[in-house]
Amino acid sequence: MTTLMQVLYSIIIGVVQGISEWLPISSKTQVLVIGTYLLNLTYSQAYTFGLFMEVGSSIAAIIYFRKEIWSLIQVIMGNRGKANVTLFKYVLTAIICTGIIGAPLYLFADSLTSIPIWLPMMVIGLVLLGDAVFIRYSRKKQAQGENTNRLGDLSFKDYVLVGIAQGIAALPGVSRSGITTSTLLLMKVEADEAFRLSFIIGIFASLAAFALTVVATRSNVAAAVAGIGAIGIIIAIISATLVSLFLIDFLLKIAKSSKIVYLTAALGLIALGSSLLYLALGVGAMFG
Repeated sequence: MTTLMQVLYSIIIGVVQGISEWLPISSKTQVLVIGTYLLNLTYSQAYTFGLFMEVGSSIAAIIYFRKEIWSLIQVIMGNRGKANVTLFKYVLTAIICTGIIGAPLYLFADSLTSIPIWLPMMVIGLVLLGDAVFIRYSRKKQAQGENTNRLGDLSFKDYVLVGIAQGIAALPGVSRSGITTSTLLLMKVEADEAFRLSFIIGIFASLAAFALTVVATRSNVAAAVAGIGAIGIIIAIISATLVSLFLIDFLLKIAKSSKIVYLTAALGLIALGSSLLYLALGVGAMFG
């Protein structure tokens, strides 16, 4: 591969990661597909690479939510303000539950040798359409004076459920932001708060996923690095960080308007259409 192609592929991968991480679609599945076709990675290698690339989105989220991160640090340093402690309890509980559920699922998914491409795409589409329904339902309830919960209104049980939902997102095709946002919306949390709380715990889940790939599946990471080079990896991470910063801000703003419903539904239909196309191509190859 020429240097120019390495740079181009790196930018493409970074942009795909940066966009898909914050939309209610599965970023690891998108990078899995891209890694398979552009870098000729195996399913397992591409899946690991998808999780590895979440580090770029994590960097962006740390920058964007730096005030919330500082609040967590203040709790550790002894500042026991009520708002800080509540956020700390939510993050800690959710991350512990995510690890308990997500780590075994990651190891299981990493052991697979292949998965039909149409299947995760169909899951993505269903999650997206589900999100649209949940958000629509949430907005109607808000108009009636309901579904106005914020973090302070949630219980320890709610923290656990959000953490479990995020752990399930370790499976290919399951959107982390999609499933956690949907879970929070079902708890009658306002849409903008649901996105914010989903994005915050996503920082730690993504960092943990990145660390797990480096520790548990170094050979798969090495295969991806060999495909686009060390400089390519850096370019991809920088691209993902820059795109993520824009997407986080954009989505938190649009989450306060009704447009998020139509955007989410449209993406769901696109994902379902893509899954049917992949399925048709697969069937055609079998009988062609």
